[in-house]
Amino acid sequence: MIYPDGTEALHDVNFAINSGASCSIIGPSGCGKTTLLFILAGILKPSEGRVQLDAQPREVALILQDYGLFPWKTIYENVDLGLRLRGISRSERRGIVLSLLDKLGLRNFAYHYPKQLSGGMQQRVAFARALALKPRILLMDEPLSSLDALTRETLQNFLLRLWKDNGMTMILVTHSIEEAVFLGKEIIVLSPRPGHVVKIIENLNAGDENYRTREDFFTKCREVRQNIEQGAI
Repeated sequence: MIYPDGTEALHDVNFAINSGASCSIIGPSGCGKTTLLFILAGILKPSEGRVQLDAQPREVALILQDYGLFPWKTIYENVDLGLRLRGISRSERRGIVLSLLDKLGLRNFAYHYPKQLSGGMQQRVAFARALALKPRILLMDEPLSSLDALTRETLQNFLLRLWKDNGMTMILVTHSIEEAVFLGKEIIVLSPRPGHVVKIIENLNAGDENYRTREDFFTKCREVRQNIEQGAI
């Protein structure tokens, strides 16, 4: 991927992700992780090569680092927005939105505004808005990076359950080795810019909420760290 100013963000990136899989993408700052995610989302068009998705554009949801909530809309209105744009009836939208807010523990905040909620709650609103569209592919660009450690772990557990319960393909961009290992059954390690795939690491033990406490978790973290360091040489 080469931008109009001549900056090459990605070079010869090639990989495949199975339907229903969970995948983490990690690498140093500026290596093209977000560019890659935007290409997968259809926001950017690659300068060469192609992306093949087993889903329609409307079946792909993207969650951004800053949550992407509209501050002048209530929580209900933020979650409802995508459904309304698709022309779904008001009564059907209401059922979908309230059911999701119930599931995510946000029903009592339906008519609050984003600034009235904590960062963790705002992130759950962003998840609710994405889930309302029933995506087959969920793309996330460092969605938990601005949260404190305990809130981040709580939402990592939530994401794990979300993936298990909905059977969607989940692709997460992160700077955190521990987060990549906890959430990704596959971990794609990118080199410094222009990013290319250093290694795709299988992480078969991911998917267990107790994984963080096990020795094999720390072993896998060391493997990922070593590959990031080797890719930077």
